[in-house]
Amino acid sequence: MSTESTTPSIRVLIAEDEPHLGTILEQFLVARGFSVTTARDGLRALDLLRLEQFDVALLDIVMPGLDGLDVLRQVREDSSPPEVIIITGNGTIETAIAALKLGAYDFLSKPYRMAEIEALVRRAWEKRQLARDNERLHTLAARQSGQPASGTPVAPTFVTQYAPLQAVLSLVERVAPSTSPVLITGESGTGKDLIARLVHHWSGRQQGPFVDLNCAALAEQGLETELFGVERGAFPGAERRAIGLLELATGGTLFLDNVGDLDLRLQAKLLRALETGSFYRVGGTQKVDVDVRIVAATTRDLARMVAAGNFRDDFLHRINTMRVQLPPLRERITDVPLLAEHFLRVFGGSAPPRLTSEAIGVLERYRWPGNVRELRNVIERAALLATRGDIEARDLPLGAEIGAAARLTPAQSLTLAELERQHIEGVLHRTNWHQGRAAELLGISPKTLYRKIREYGFQRPERADGG
Repeated sequence: MSTESTTPSIRVLIAEDEPHLGTILEQFLVARGFSVTTARDGLRALDLLRLEQFDVALLDIVMPGLDGLDVLRQVREDSSPPEVIIITGNGTIETAIAALKLGAYDFLSKPYRMAEIEALVRRAWEKRQLARDNERLHTLAARQSGQPASGTPVAPTFVTQYAPLQAVLSLVERVAPSTSPVLITGESGTGKDLIARLVHHWSGRQQGPFVDLNCAALAEQGLETELFGVERGAFPGAERRAIGLLELATGGTLFLDNVGDLDLRLQAKLLRALETGSFYRVGGTQKVDVDVRIVAATTRDLARMVAAGNFRDDFLHRINTMRVQLPPLRERITDVPLLAEHFLRVFGGSAPPRLTSEAIGVLERYRWPGNVRELRNVIERAALLATRGDIEARDLPLGAEIGAAARLTPAQSLTLAELERQHIEGVLHRTNWHQGRAAELLGISPKTLYRKIREYGFQRPERADGG
């Protein structure tokens, strides 16, 4: 599919029963860069308008089967009709008024000048683009409530002094201006979403939308309608047309987080959309053109999933043109003090508290199963709870678990899995097994926490409350 943000070709349908005149008009518009389809009768024109998405339709009034006004009357009931220009050889005021009342953009009498047709088609296309852009911006604004909608985009902040990760950022900066899909892998909480936003910011699409979708957050049907949109009446409850995220992201970047949770059927549908540059909304019959760059992220081993039959090999190849692997925080301990100070500036107000050397030592010795997200949560709570100018080791949220890990000598050292097990178990007990709060404190998703509970064989106490 096209991945560069370029001016699209204007798609025009010519419905003209005079073959010679239709051919001349088609050749003229094609020579000026329009994408043109022709029909010789009204029934064929209506079929084409229902099958494909046109920007402008030039409809002759007198045609076999259905006349131009009949075609206009029926097509205006569709969810995304083109702008219609009615053409006739016997123009009357009554005909013009009837066409305009039915929703025609304009009315043109034969004989006409070719330059007049071209100018009219371009103005009709501009009107339709404006309406579509307004609809997309309305939907984006509703979805991204509270986020800035305009102005110069600001680069996301990715804090690191760890040389291997700095090399990764240099790679991202080099590949971002290309149009290739990017796959970001790494444990939960390592900053995959920040890398995706940097790819978008450093690309030629930074003025376009950045649209994100968590593929693990919805069931299959909900995910399909969220991704591809839905036409009114497609199923009970679909009372109006809704634009999907794939369409909203046109001209920009679509970030598919947790792409490993996308089921096989939707992988196939998305693959077709990416390869053809078009798709159908759920319940729709008209193709919708799309121009997006895909950035995907996962915590899972997709190659192993392919081998197990749980992920499509062709879809993996499509999204894995460029791969970025993020290290866990335990491998970049040199970044822990730097990140902690950064989060203190974010959460600590105009006079943020300081971490004592003992507190920093505790943070450096902890293994951070929730990675940077967990560190962020710990520092946020420490900043909120701090009553003095300094944050000491005992002031850190989750201090008991962190302190226990920090006090281990090499002779007493536990494995990483054992440390993680103890930490998760402690947080579950302290939150009375409220898995939502526990996942938030751990800096991991509820789905990841559920897998850990099963992996470590934890049993929920009978008297525990919450979920």
